[in-house]
Parts: sequence; structure tokens; C-alpha cells
Amino acid sequence: MKIIEGHKEIDVPAGVPVWDVDPYDPAVLVDPSDYYSELRSKGPFAYIPRYSILACGRYEETKEVFSDWERFVSSRGVGLQDFSLGEPWRPPSIVLEVDPPDHTKARAVIERALSPGAIRKLMESYREDAENLIGELLEKGTFEAVEELAETYPTTVFPDAVGLGESDRRRLVDYGEMVFNALGPDNELRRNAMAKGPNVVPWILEQCKRERLEPEGFGATIYAACDTGEITEEEAGLLVRSLLSAGVDTTVAVLGSAIWCLANNPDQFQKLKADPKLARWAFEETLRYTSPVHTFCRTANLDTEVSGVKIAEGTKIICVLGAANLDEDHWPQADKFDIERKPSDHLALGVGIHGCVGQNVARAEADAVLTAIANKVESIELAGEPVWRPNNSVHTLDRLTITFKSK
Repeated sequence: MKIIEGHKEIDVPAGVPVWDVDPYDPAVLVDPSDYYSELRSKGPFAYIPRYSILACGRYEETKEVFSDWERFVSSRGVGLQDFSLGEPWRPPSIVLEVDPPDHTKARAVIERALSPGAIRKLMESYREDAENLIGELLEKGTFEAVEELAETYPTTVFPDAVGLGESDRRRLVDYGEMVFNALGPDNELRRNAMAKGPNVVPWILEQCKRERLEPEGFGATIYAACDTGEITEEEAGLLVRSLLSAGVDTTVAVLGSAIWCLANNPDQFQKLKADPKLARWAFEETLRYTSPVHTFCRTANLDTEVSGVKIAEGTKIICVLGAANLDEDHWPQADKFDIERKPSDHLALGVGIHGCVGQNVARAEADAVLTAIANKVESIELAGEPVWRPNNSVHTLDRLTITFKSK
């Protein structure tokens, strides 16, 4: 058995086109639109020989593979590596990288910590922090929106919600960069991100300890489940780590992309200003339109078939969410940003049991920011060429110079 990027080499399934493309080429990651379109044109799947994987980018097949946890498992890794063939770089997430029944127990605990009631208690402070930040940026006028807004807001409010005794914006963002780049191949992006580990990982693990957390917060609720015997203390630490790995970078990405979308579509911003309650749908449409998590993997856990394609056990499949969320067969005028679309069935936050457990926290943060912008900002204008940051799993801006204007 030949191993490629941590998983076994597979034969090309009958009827599947071979496509000599590198989905992890930085040029593709920065501007993936042509890649997305061509992938959908290939049919239900394409075989990519460079990594010996299948790729799906149409909505229906991507949703089927992404959501069917019994046939296409997460427990063998949501990146290119197959955990059944080797140890991952860190202990697997007991929410993201497990399947039932283990997943059920862990998810119940973390869902309790992130309950709607717990989030409602945060909304007032979320809104106040958002209004203060947007007010400061209005005074500046022109600013760098990735660093000063998209990174600043989540790394201000989310660590407090978790109950971190100490916060470090740079380490939180760098840890997310490590986690998501690690899902790709052993390329320069992954190596550069992992090189930050000695400075980042020990700090993250220290913050996840029970004694380092404040008595109020998501982390304390998770650790309380140790006292009832639902989970072990080690498992509680892994769940808190999951909050820090998945609760920052993706929110940073979607906030930056939302500002970019509104700046490029002033008619949509005017709709938001006219009805700030559309903030929720501006968030969802940004998720669909830009797919902050552009690619996640599944592993076939048995011989199976999708859309007439026979898929062998052990096959790694990259679910290209960015392509599926722009599928014209599912969304008419999919290439148009429309905050009145209300795309509640997009794939950007996962599907089924593996739907993003922290999605309501992200919604609350985005709602607070976008509502504050709608109420305070008269216009949003690009003040420089946007620069996208290549990442093996996350489509995110690196720099976005913006001008906020008031009346």
C-alpha cells in the first residue's frame, strides 16, 4: 500500500475524470473562482492524481458526502491525513474529528456551554463592544479592516466569553492558522504555520487548564461536566481547545469578507442600512458567497457509491465547500451577493451532526458588528487593493484597507 500525504493511494474510479490540478496552490487559494467553476464542470467527482484523492464541488454530492457520517467519516481526519494510518500532529478534536457514539457525548457538553441562553447573556456586551469599536473606526475614517476590525473584535469578545484569564490576539490567530493549514498537504503554507508551534501551542494548552479559566464562561461550564462524570478532565481540556482552534479564525475570516462584500456591493449595504435586521442574512450570504472554510475532507469508511460513482474504502474526498456554495443549479445567480437571498442551506458551517457547534456564537458576534455598522456608518469604500491570504482550508483576507464615512 502506497501512502500519499498520510492516506493510501487509490485507483481512479470508473467514469471519473482525471484532473491535473493542485487545489493547494497558493494562486488557487487566493483566487479560487476558476477552480471552483471547472471542478463543478467535471461532474460529480474529479480525481486529482497529485494527492490521489477525489474532489467534489457540486452542491448535491458535496452535501451528501459532507453530511453522511456513517459512510464518510470525520474520525479518520478532516484533512488529507488518514488517522487510521498514523498519529496526527496533535490529539484529535473530540468534536470535529470523531463520530458517534463518542461524538454524541462530547457534543452534548459543548452545546450546553454554548446554549442559546448562554449566548443571550452576552449579547448586550457584544453590542456595546461592537458599537465602541465601530465608533473608533469611524473617527479614524480609513483603517486596515483585517487587523483593526476582523481580528480585533473576535479576539476581544470571544476569549472573555470562554473565560480565558489571559488573552493574546496574535497567538489565538496563529493557532487557528496552524490548525487549518495542517489539514492540507505538507506544503510551504503548512510548514510555515507549524513553525509557529513552539511559541503558540504551549500557551494555548496552558489557557485550556481548569485553573486558568474564570469561574463564569463557556470553559467553566465544560469543566463542570467533569464533576458529574460526563467527561474526563482531559476531555474537558480538549473541548476548550476546540473552542480556541475553531472559534477565532473562521469568525475573523467571515467578518473581513462581510466588509469586503458590502464595500463591493453598495446597493446591498444600503439595504442593510434600511433594515439592520438583515444583518443575520448578510452574515449567511457572506458565508455562502465567500465560504471562509473552503475545503474539508471526509474518508470513505466502506465501499460505497455516490451519483453512480463507486468509491472504495479508504478514499480521501475533499469536499470543496466554496465550489458547492456557488453552484448555479442550487442557487440561481449564485455569483451575485444578495443579502435578501436567505441561504439557510449553505454548507459553510457544516451539515447534520457535524454542523459547526459554535455557529450561534459566530452569528451573535457578526450580528453585533454588522448591526453597529448599519446604524453608524453611512458608506463603506475600498481604500486599496484587497489582498487574500492563502490557507489550506480557510479563504480569508490578509489586508483590506477601508474607509468608513459618516453622515
